[in-house]
Amino acid sequence: MTRTPPVKLAHIVLRTTRFVEMKEWYKLVLMAAPVFEDDHLSFLTYDEEHHRIAVLGMNSLDEPRPGTAGVDHVAFTFADLQALAANYEFLKGRGISPYWCINHGPTTAMYYRDPDGNQLELQIDNFDTDEELERFFATGAFDANPAGLEFDPEVLVSELAGGVPVDELRRRDHWLQTR
Repeated sequence: MTRTPPVKLAHIVLRTTRFVEMKEWYKLVLMAAPVFEDDHLSFLTYDEEHHRIAVLGMNSLDEPRPGTAGVDHVAFTFADLQALAANYEFLKGRGISPYWCINHGPTTAMYYRDPDGNQLELQIDNFDTDEELERFFATGAFDANPAGLEFDPEVLVSELAGGVPVDELRRRDHWLQTR
């Protein structure tokens, strides 16, 4: 027998005392549809997987405490910058705003908090090939600043609508010019 890695990440299960609020938030943020729901469990998906997110309502949980060990965040990749920007605009119109927007270099990301405070990263890949990503890493820019450069999502949306090329907006050093 030969050991092989998993073929995919199947799903994430979230425990909560805010069952209705959490399942509705994930439906809205990820454009997820319920595959199964009852009074305490919701299986949600946005693709061919039978469920990507499960929300489990439990009445007797302690509130999450910041600064404790556990999962830092979960990331979801969008097809392109236009899709990420359109999702930002949609969520903003419904009172959901990212708390942190940053071009890490390899990715451009917007970070959100769900009703329980779990961190969700919505992102795009900035490089089309592994070779392009490797060339970026070889420049030393990531070593010098692994977090990346923050950006204003309103500027991103405005520049995208104004015709700034996507390849320019995906470049981390582009965001030096907007400070």
